[in-house]
Amino acid sequence: MLMTLKDKLGRRLPRAPAHRAPSPGRPEQADAEPGRAANIRRVIYWSIVALAAALIISLQPAFAANIWDTFSTIMKDVYGKLLGISTIVAVTAATVALLVRMISRNQRAVDEATTWLKRIAVTWFILNTLGFIIAYIQPLIQGGTYTP
Repeated sequence: MLMTLKDKLGRRLPRAPAHRAPSPGRPEQADAEPGRAANIRRVIYWSIVALAAALIISLQPAFAANIWDTFSTIMKDVYGKLLGISTIVAVTAATVALLVRMISRNQRAVDEATTWLKRIAVTWFILNTLGFIIAYIQPLIQGGTYTP
């Protein structure tokens, strides 16, 4: 439980005046300084951002081929791992759905399990088909030109 100073002393404390008079040792320009400092920081920040963007844009053509080859390799690796994980998850979920479908006496649970089995099969089929399509189409459009 927190007690305020008013509760401790049993009386109200005087409020600070609404308009603060400048202190004798402090010049009035010091009050305007935080605005200038913030402005300078903002200009420096955006200058660094512009410099970084210019550097990235100027180096992009030099590394374009290497970046896309690296990206392709990474995506193939990620897709392969995703396909392996999705197969394990699909088999596990399908097993649970089949058990519910075979064991349950509730018709609603059996219907939901059947629906889940259909969803699992369709999703797994789509994930496998996407990989096949990409593997088939990539050689056709290699180098940016399509030759039928």
